[in-house]
Amino acid sequence: MKQDKQLQQIYDEARQFCGSFKTLLMSTCSRDGLPEASYSGYVEEAGSYYVYVSELAKHTTHLLENPKCSILFIENESDSRQLLARKRLSYRCDATEVSRESDVFETVMGKMVDRFGVVMNNLREMGDFHLFKLTPVSGSFVSGFAKAYTLSGDNLDEVKLRNETGHTKVDHKAKSA
Repeated sequence: MKQDKQLQQIYDEARQFCGSFKTLLMSTCSRDGLPEASYSGYVEEAGSYYVYVSELAKHTTHLLENPKCSILFIENESDSRQLLARKRLSYRCDATEVSRESDVFETVMGKMVDRFGVVMNNLREMGDFHLFKLTPVSGSFVSGFAKAYTLSGDNLDEVKLRNETGHTKVDHKAKSA
């Protein structure tokens, strides 16, 4: 990644921001295109996010039928100086189910136990749970009003200010004339 220092700082801020969460918000769609918002605990490994989810939750069925989702990390309302400009990082992701027989499953489940405690040992034994690898394909980081950035590139490490002119005001008088 070759970019100026300011954009490198934005990238670093985005990575640090998502690292401060133990859960992520997730949006999935049914086979019929019906959206569903939910959340899940996660662990990050090599730039992907892993979620271990039950078939009792709609998002699991959605990921099995339509392996795409969006994930969101958003600043807590109580920590925000301006509720309408909360800091947030979102990714569009491809989802892949991880086989229980794989080394990746063992590694990630070990990290889940470290992160969420022994409850994961019980959940691991439940047959209706599936481990998914969520691989970001594009991203967006917003750190305030007119501070919206696109994350792209192979490692999503290319940062670009989304609209270099910022927000614009509408001249309502001119539109009504």
